[in-house]
Amino acid sequence: MAQRVAVGESAAGPKRTSRVRVAVRLRPYMDKQDVKAEGPCVRGLDSRRLEIINWRNATETLQYEFDVFHGEQTTQREVFVESVKPILRHILTGQNASVFAYGPTGAGKTHTMLGTSEEPGVIPRAVREVFSLVRAQQAQQDGWEYAISMSYLEIYNEKVLDLLCPSTQDLPIREDKDHNILIPGLTSTTLTSFSDFHTHFLPASLNRTTASTKLNQRSSRSHAILLIKVVRTRHGPPHRQQTGKLYLVDLAGSEDNRRTGNQGIRLKESGAINLSLFTLSKVVDALNGAPGTRVPYRDSKLTRLLQDSLGGSAHSVMVTNVAPEYRYYFDTFTALNFAAKSKQIVNRPFVRETLLQPTLTKGKRPREQGGSGSSEPQSKKAKDMKESKTDTDSEPSTRTSAHPPSPPDGMLDRLLALEKRLLGLPENDLLKTVAQELEELRAKQKELEKKAGMFNPSSSLSSSSTSHKAKVESDGGSSALCGGTVGTAGRGLREDTLFKSNVVPFSRKPSCARPKKQQAVVPPLQVSQVQSQQCVEECKPSLAPKKKKEPSEPLKGKENGGVDMSGDDEEDWKAQLGPGVLLALQQKILDTLNNGSLRQLKDLQLIGDKKAKLIMGWREINGPFTQVEDLKKIEGITGKRFASFCKANVLSSMGK
Repeated sequence: MAQRVAVGESAAGPKRTSRVRVAVRLRPYMDKQDVKAEGPCVRGLDSRRLEIINWRNATETLQYEFDVFHGEQTTQREVFVESVKPILRHILTGQNASVFAYGPTGAGKTHTMLGTSEEPGVIPRAVREVFSLVRAQQAQQDGWEYAISMSYLEIYNEKVLDLLCPSTQDLPIREDKDHNILIPGLTSTTLTSFSDFHTHFLPASLNRTTASTKLNQRSSRSHAILLIKVVRTRHGPPHRQQTGKLYLVDLAGSEDNRRTGNQGIRLKESGAINLSLFTLSKVVDALNGAPGTRVPYRDSKLTRLLQDSLGGSAHSVMVTNVAPEYRYYFDTFTALNFAAKSKQIVNRPFVRETLLQPTLTKGKRPREQGGSGSSEPQSKKAKDMKESKTDTDSEPSTRTSAHPPSPPDGMLDRLLALEKRLLGLPENDLLKTVAQELEELRAKQKELEKKAGMFNPSSSLSSSSTSHKAKVESDGGSSALCGGTVGTAGRGLREDTLFKSNVVPFSRKPSCARPKKQQAVVPPLQVSQVQSQQCVEECKPSLAPKKKKEPSEPLKGKENGGVDMSGDDEEDWKAQLGPGVLLALQQKILDTLNNGSLRQLKDLQLIGDKKAKLIMGWREINGPFTQVEDLKKIEGITGKRFASFCKANVLSSMGK
């Protein structure tokens, strides 16, 4: 059973709330980016404060105060130790933690999170620290077992894509009954050491979408989120399991398209990035607003995933990266204002704990620890049997129908008495005791039959019942079916003879017993010719094979329409066409792909509006198609779909 445990009730400490920690890092000043030699517009005052020139009045400055200020000479290790390391211990106690870098493009966010091989960033240092904390806990032998796993994803054009297992599928974002955000289908890889993380993370980071702009040679075109999950389990009583998550987020920077020179696909990517960051600012404003204000978490995939980090249940750290040059002035000013508002957000972390208590199945007796000859285990057995009988009688009929009915009280007492006698005797007297019990039962049966015969005036009834009883006993399989009925009739007959009186009996009504279910009878083979003829005529319509429908004319302009080629052989239709005709038709399709307008592309079979736009975008970036097979490089066009596309369009061109 999963439950939430407040932080004050756990070993993590007495705090029940946690404010978002905000750290600001100033990128070093670059002379080559300052063409006018105006100098920096931002400078630090101490370890927590900085100031920026007021753009309305150059003689004045605006001062900001944050939790930590990292100047131009701050190293990667100092950023990690002062800002990130203090929150990592919480994930080992079943709590969540998140670190995300924010700022304009070109301010150094990716460098802060990833770093270089000589100066690792926040992500590799945080993962290494998690492994060291787990090893320290295991060395103490506190009774917990730890398991670490990782997942890596990116949000590109409002699509959640898996970086560990690249695919074109957009993963959904869900929320479970405990209000935890999860992504079904996201790859999770188990880690045993930091080398395993390094092996999986480097290839996955290369799958992230990046491009070159005028402001940055390698600009991130998506938001990347690395998830480290730590699950610790205590197998001893009480059986507990705690789950902690660490979110390491590298946000894409906000962009001014007038300065970046974005066009085409770059412009579309920039629009998606700015929209998600604008939604992030709306979330911060709503959290700082009046109580009860709607927080628009669901307006963007990014804010949906950061729901625990901002106003949620995680210990959060935001590293705001800013640039000192005047050309970044308004971006820096906006980022500092956003960081100042984020510093006021309060989170309420809790421990995610699951109690795994073993449960006993109702009605089953536990295995006894004592010997078979002791009196105490036997009394416990008798008590358990009576309790199970009471529970069975009190349960609904739907439950008791699945179990055999309990024996009557008299029979139960006899069975208990016999069990006590058998368990109390030695093994060599067991058979003798059973034989004596059988002899006593046979003697009582004979005595009752003898009394019944003495008071029975009609010998014919007894003889008929005796013969009927002998017949039933002689039958093998049929006696099992009617044994209950015969036994009941015989018992009623004996009771009538024993308690016979002069009073005239009431006239009995006919039996209301339900008739036996009629079984299927196989008819003989000799069936008349008229009946067989009628049967054939009646069965003909149902047995007649249905006529296959002719394929309709293929629809144009439908992405999922067109001719279905799944059941045809690819080589058959190509062989029917000459190589010259096939080459000419393919060249015609290639000309349409290279020179056709959006409407002409949509007229192709199996090409809808979405695929037509992707073809035009690919053509704008990579130039014209050299061959029709280049269509496989378009997103969503697999080899099977390409084969269907070729056949449908070739046959359609021949029809024209």
